[in-house]
Amino acid sequence: EVRLVESGGAFVQAGGSLRLSCAASGFTWDDYSIGWFRHVPGKARQGLSCINNSNGKTFYTDSAKGRFTIFSDNEKRTVYLQMNNLKPEDTTVYYCGAMQRSCSGYTARSMDYWGRGTQVTVSS
Repeated sequence: EVRLVESGGAFVQAGGSLRLSCAASGFTWDDYSIGWFRHVPGKARQGLSCINNSNGKTFYTDSAKGRFTIFSDNEKRTVYLQMNNLKPEDTTVYYCGAMQRSCSGYTARSMDYWGRGTQVTVSS
């Protein structure tokens, strides 16, 4: 059974940092890529970043470039999203998803599996 479990969400002040974790199990690690998304009311989940587990190649959308960094610990089967200089508009639920292909052209619809999300709240 594929399982993705996010953690690390918290309440922080603007300008602060958080590191989200996505612990994965139940699939062959190198066959999948893992992406980070966040909830946008009334819209599809917004893609932030993605990493190919097979080669570590990373992808970022414009929403994440410059402030967010994705990286993984293959031994722990965990993908992280380091978020710096957080802003109140970053407040929402963050999700990780896994898909059995590379990250190129990824979207929320590309994902085969999802975690339940972790809440990030940034105060002004």
